Amino acid sequence: MKFNWGTGIALFYTLFVLVLVFVVIKSRGVDHSLVMEDYYQKDLEYQSQIDKEVNTQNLLEDLKITFSDPERTIRLQFPEGLGVVHGTALFFRPSNKALDFEVPIQANETGEQLIPTRDMLPGLWKVKVNWNAGGKEYYKEDTIIF
Repeated sequence: MKFNWGTGIALFYTLFVLVLVFVVIKSRGVDHSLVMEDYYQKDLEYQSQIDKEVNTQNLLEDLKITFSDPERTIRLQFPEGLGVVHGTALFFRPSNKALDFEVPIQANETGEQLIPTRDMLPGLWKVKVNWNAGGKEYYKEDTIIF
């Protein structure tokens, strides 16, 4: 068999189609879901999120989110003088949305809450705390790696 221009073009197009079919088959196996189910609704509520962040920045003392390795707990220390604190803390795992969970805020009289991490996989977690106190709403987000 003699290799000429016609054979080269036919081989090129055949190879191109095979690669294209391979890419389409591989792309069908990828999870294209959004990180959050109600992504578009969250986008519409973004102005209230900005207001919460401004309220948090106006506090004299910031919410402290720390991980204690010996006790294997995450500590939320709310600023003093806020009074009774209500809200939720969302633990968001960017690599796997099935691991996300929410904890209600139940701070003690000193404004501290300890959250055990024994059921959490080690790695990167984003802690998103939404709370209200004294008639205002607040928001703080931090990253914890353990």
